Amino acid sequence: MVPFCRTPEEGKKVIQVMRECGLVQGENGLELYVMCEIPSNVICADAFADIFDGFSIGSNDLTQLTYGLDRDSGILTGIADERHEAVKEMIRMVIKTAKRRGRKIGICGQGPSDFPDFATFLVELGIDSMSLIPDTAIKTRMAVHEKEKELGIAPK
Repeated sequence: MVPFCRTPEEGKKVIQVMRECGLVQGENGLELYVMCEIPSNVICADAFADIFDGFSIGSNDLTQLTYGLDRDSGILTGIADERHEAVKEMIRMVIKTAKRRGRKIGICGQGPSDFPDFATFLVELGIDSMSLIPDTAIKTRMAVHEKEKELGIAPK
């Protein structure tokens, strides 16, 4: 997982440094994913898909940077929410690109754990995986399963 990678060129440099250290993409099953936590990751998702095997949406940082705010500030807490439309549109865009390009995409932010409706939104978009906080995993997994049944994609 390559964090906070601002440009595809920067991603290529990281991959080269990893290669020089003996970590070769594709060798022994090594897959390299880029964190999608900066608006440039979404806007340039096609170019990132050319060099990485997949994406992991960092929704906390993506929310903060989409709205240009400090998510730890109590003054703006109402805005720092993954369910706001600008963030949801960013997520829609990158999932659509990842799917079109045959790349895996997951999410590792707080949103799916805090908001089951956000988790079901991600299922509707076709997200491949979500990380969850242990104390919300069962509740969220049940909401996800209900949405998957509704969409006809629930595992047997």
